[in-house]
Amino acid sequence: MSTSPEAFAKAGLRLPGDLAMWFFILIELTVFAIFILVFAVAQWLSPELFAQSRAELDSSKGLALTLSLLTSGLFAALAVEQVRASRPMRAAGLMSAALLTSCVYVVLKLNEYGHLASEGLGMEHNTFFTLYWLLTGFHFLHVLLGMVILGWMAERCRRRAYNAHEHAGLESGVLYWHMVDMVWVLLFPLVYLLN
Repeated sequence: MSTSPEAFAKAGLRLPGDLAMWFFILIELTVFAIFILVFAVAQWLSPELFAQSRAELDSSKGLALTLSLLTSGLFAALAVEQVRASRPMRAAGLMSAALLTSCVYVVLKLNEYGHLASEGLGMEHNTFFTLYWLLTGFHFLHVLLGMVILGWMAERCRRRAYNAHEHAGLESGVLYWHMVDMVWVLLFPLVYLLN
């Protein structure tokens, strides 16, 4: 079986979204991988410090953060399916649900940041919290950008800008959002659970 681009085109298969988004995601994942590697090595060098510091975090809140992003990702994926089925208004509703669910993440994360700051557990506290703030803060910025993208795509769906044949932009935005929730699925156990 041939795996050339021509064979995929002949079979009607294509990579979802735009190629530029795939490159962007690859670059972003590389940066996150470096952060994760630094965190893992630092934990290996100071396991007691990391275990004590991790005990200051609420793992149930970490789980709630994870569920909110995964639920948002599910709504976004379902929106793509609705556009592919020529139901843009349903897609707009699902994309709006994805945006609202992501707001749960933002509220929970801001609450957690506020609590840690009030306890004096800022970036300067120790190595764990320096890496915690850098890693989760960098991810948080990606969430905020993703929410802007979700809102923009919801509006484009409402205006019927996407259809069953032209929806690469929607796929690209949803790919970005899946990258954001996939990274969090890796960060949750690393930051909140693994000793």
